[in-house]
Amino acid sequence: METRPAPARKRPVNLTMNEALVTQAKSYTDNLSATMESLLAEFVATQQSAQRKRQQEADVCVADWNAVHDAVGSFADEHSTL
Repeated sequence: METRPAPARKRPVNLTMNEALVTQAKSYTDNLSATMESLLAEFVATQQSAQRKRQQEADVCVADWNAVHDAVGSFADEHSTL
């Protein structure tokens, strides 16, 4: 489920890009800014998805470790100096 953000205010930004690549890209699009914005939005969505996946994997790992701890306790429990 992909959600698009509400239309946001646009402002000019400065980018340093390979001149030859920009020239080539302009031959494929009439609106380089819109193309770059679309590609950047896709990149951000991909990164957010990857971050959510890593977090879910970490949550599963923590849940598994907590289950082991609940079942057998901690190794350190047997060696407490208190």
